[in-house]
Amino acid sequence: MQLHGLQSRPERTKYVWAASAWTLAVGPCPKSRRSYEPIWKRPRYWPFWAVVVADQEIKRRIREAAEAEERRSYESRMPDAWLEALRPLGTDWRKAHIEDAPYLIVVFEQAYGRRPNGSKIKHYYVKESVGIAVGLLLTSLHDAGLATLTHTPSPMGFLREILERPENERPYVLIPVGYPADGCTVPELERKPLDEILVRR
Repeated sequence: MQLHGLQSRPERTKYVWAASAWTLAVGPCPKSRRSYEPIWKRPRYWPFWAVVVADQEIKRRIREAAEAEERRSYESRMPDAWLEALRPLGTDWRKAHIEDAPYLIVVFEQAYGRRPNGSKIKHYYVKESVGIAVGLLLTSLHDAGLATLTHTPSPMGFLREILERPENERPYVLIPVGYPADGCTVPELERKPLDEILVRR
C-alpha cells in the first residue's frame, strides 16, 4: 500500500462491509522500502507496532470484549452530555462491524523498547509519532479505495491480552478495514468551513 499524496479522498467511515473476497497486502512502499514513520531529528526508535487481524475467531473475541466495555460505558460510565453528543452518530454499545470487517488493524504505542540484552530503550514523542503514523495509515487506506472506522474502546487492555502483545505496548486504536457494502449509509455530518479552522497571519 502506497501513500500517493496528502490529498484525502472523500471516503467516510463505514459500519457495513462488502462480503467480496480480497487480500490486504501490507508492506513498505516499493520505491523507498520504508514504512510511514514520521521523520524527525531524533533517534530512529519507532514507538509503535501494528497487528493485522484476519482470523475470524480472534475478531469474534475482540468484538465480544469491546462490546462488554462499550456496554458498561453507555450504561454507566458516560455522562449525559457525552451520550447526547454521540446521538447524531446513531452509535450504541453493539459493534458488529468489528467482526464483519474483513480485516482489523490494531495499532499499539510502545512506551519503551528493548535492546538485545534486555535493557530498556526510552522512547520520546510516543503519542505524537503514533498519531502521525495512524493519520498516514488512514490516508493510505482511503487512497487505496478502502473504508475505515477508527474505534477506541475504553479501557482497551483486552486488545493486548487477546493479541498477546508485550507489557511495554499499549493499544492506541482499533481500525476495521474493508470495502463498503452496496447501499450502506453514513451519518449526514456537516464539516466546518475552512475559515472556521484556519487563521492566517
